[in-house]
Amino acid sequence: MRDVCVVGVGMSQWGEVWRKSFRQLFVDAASAAIKNSGVDHLDGLYVGCMSGGLFVGQEHLGALCADYLGMAGIPAMRVESACASGGMAIRAAMFEVASGASDIVMAAGVEKMTDCSGDDATYALATAADQEYEVFHGATFPGLYAMMAHAHMAKYGTTRDMLSAVSVKNHKNGAMNPVAQYPFEITMEGVANSVMIADPLHILDCSPITDGAAAVIVCTEEKAKALGKPYVKIIGSGVGTDTLQLCQRADMTTIKASTLAAERALKMAGKTIKDVQFAEMHDCFTIAEIVICESIGLYAPGKAGAAILAGETALDGKFPVNSSGGLKSKGHAVGATGVAQIVEIYKQLTGQAEGGRQIPGSPKIGMAQNMGGSGASSVVHILEVA
Repeated sequence: MRDVCVVGVGMSQWGEVWRKSFRQLFVDAASAAIKNSGVDHLDGLYVGCMSGGLFVGQEHLGALCADYLGMAGIPAMRVESACASGGMAIRAAMFEVASGASDIVMAAGVEKMTDCSGDDATYALATAADQEYEVFHGATFPGLYAMMAHAHMAKYGTTRDMLSAVSVKNHKNGAMNPVAQYPFEITMEGVANSVMIADPLHILDCSPITDGAAAVIVCTEEKAKALGKPYVKIIGSGVGTDTLQLCQRADMTTIKASTLAAERALKMAGKTIKDVQFAEMHDCFTIAEIVICESIGLYAPGKAGAAILAGETALDGKFPVNSSGGLKSKGHAVGATGVAQIVEIYKQLTGQAEGGRQIPGSPKIGMAQNMGGSGASSVVHILEVA
């Protein structure tokens, strides 16, 4: 396979973006990525979106997005894997270039989640869970992750402060991100005293619903060099799956799909987790970041919570996690999240992270971990400075 490089990135504003439509959010991010990369055409387009049909009543997104980008006619398709849709779009674009089928491809993600009622948004998100055995009985994602949190607390002694530390850290990073939905800092006490959603998870343990888009240009290294812009290589990509139902898993305190995805991505890259210097992780809930840190082998089971509380995953820690602010502060436009993670990895590896959130020491290798639902699907990418 050919080497594949990220040569340009773009994002729209994330948050409750009332004055922009679904298609305009996509165009904002896609146009920014094209301008950032300097490419003059695209050979293909992949659009990650979890549920445009339920959120805004719009499907057939490949053609729609190509049209409104001014590129009707190019091959374009929508990619769906719940909240991992964006990461899967990155993987699809990567393999199209790696295979030799195309030289320049855009991977984008977009979601417009605030144009419907809260109940409708909850229903749309719940389609990523098992409808017959979870949703029918009243389970929603806060409830499912709350069960994971209780299991982790019972097995390993994980504490309220450990959960709160995830949110406090990510908000501190997100306060420096100009496109973040919630760019402000919070306190440990603020998290613990915020409204309870599903015990032990408070509202400040939960990622928000978000309008937003992100886009990445991938191409051959030959094209990247010719463009004369900063670029990084995607050296590993892995996907894993698990049971959709939480109750069918052997252990609710780990996410097997992320373990498999990380192992496969690292094997492709010829690296180990010790070679990776920082990561963007899918912190849809604070417990998720703790569990993922353990599932990918960064920490032994039961050890991540204390490490996060001690500052090891802070911006100036030994392994920074979610320098963008993560889903918690940056926002969680579900179909776009996996693409936004690659945007952050690219910025960190090329020294372009805004607002003072650049990781010290010029990191050379980063990881993006994106997952769907309660972890039934996960995709991991490893990127390296060229």
